[in-house]
Amino acid sequence: MNAAIDFDYAAGQGGHLLFAPGAEQKWLLQYLPLVKRIVGQLSLQANQVLDREDMEQIGLMGLLEGLRRYGTPDENFAGFAAMRIRGAILDELRRQDWRPRQVRQQAHRVRDAIRKLTRQLGRAPGEAEILAATGLDEQAYQDFLVAESSEAIESLDALLQGGQDAFASAEAGVEERVLKERLLTQALNQLNERERLVLTLYYQHELSLKEIALVLEVSDARVCQLSKQAIAKACRYLTERS
Repeated sequence: MNAAIDFDYAAGQGGHLLFAPGAEQKWLLQYLPLVKRIVGQLSLQANQVLDREDMEQIGLMGLLEGLRRYGTPDENFAGFAAMRIRGAILDELRRQDWRPRQVRQQAHRVRDAIRKLTRQLGRAPGEAEILAATGLDEQAYQDFLVAESSEAIESLDALLQGGQDAFASAEAGVEERVLKERLLTQALNQLNERERLVLTLYYQHELSLKEIALVLEVSDARVCQLSKQAIAKACRYLTERS
């Protein structure tokens, strides 16, 4: 199903029409680039479960749901829609159990080995030390880091998604948005410069992890490490204040 053209299908799914005939399709077309950007961000997490076309269709449905909940888009709609689109895709990935059981078990073993090594060394181990302790080759370790980073991104997205329903209310929307943005800014201030830059590039500039690696001139694995560290700190801060 092609998300780029199947607007009639999307517009016919659930809910009731809030707009004049053709208006929904106009808004879906206008915000389709947002769907495509978010699909690009999340494509690492899809593995072999969803192809890009499927992800775009699911994202389009998330956009439509957001449009119907929000009403006529204004300057705040893009942020609200982005969370709806991202949430719809992540929900489908979770529903389809995108990481096979064997992969999840291996991730737990690697995680445990890294924790044990960290305790033994009394510091964070380097990549070479982790490879020696776990028996992974460089590619397998990078795959592990991508999966770990994807899980972390899901957890932060879930926290941010939790506050988005308030935007559906025109009366409470502005106040809630200001409070939420202030809290997120405070969370970002807990991070070091590199960690803050990774999250800013991901959430505000909507770059993929691979694109962030190019911007920072580091490996994909290093970006995954930085994003995981940054998200863990931000999640901890937001959870403590939720």
